Amino acid sequence: MACNISKYELRLVKVEGRRYEGSAIVSTPKDAAQHIENVFDMSHQPEEIMVLLTLNTKNRVTGAFEVSRGTLNSSLVHPREVYKRALMNNAAGIIIAHNHPSGDLTPSKPDIETTKRLKEAGEILGVDLLDHLILGDKRYLSFREQGLM
Repeated sequence: MACNISKYELRLVKVEGRRYEGSAIVSTPKDAAQHIENVFDMSHQPEEIMVLLTLNTKNRVTGAFEVSRGTLNSSLVHPREVYKRALMNNAAGIIIAHNHPSGDLTPSKPDIETTKRLKEAGEILGVDLLDHLILGDKRYLSFREQGLM
């Protein structure tokens, strides 16, 4: 008896490429926050957005992705959606970030739980979660700097 088997291939498609001032190397959370703000204009978004920077072994930014777009005060994020993008871009490490449109940078319990879950998934996959940033009103909070990861 014959059966049908579908053959697929995965492709990463560049949506846009622009030049930005500064180095493509991320050395500090401030560097990451500036890259994210430049690419995604997070301070002016009306709803929560989760984004991802992929980095190579030298912490050079290799890609920027929007992972999810939510509501005024929440955004659903699953490790599968984050790491799918990271693996397709051969990332050695990632930095995730989301905005708080209210401007209050205090991490919520779901923010902390999501970070823990993403860190654990990254350890299994061999892709380091280097930091999680919350952005709002041209300011940021780094989970790494705050000892939250």
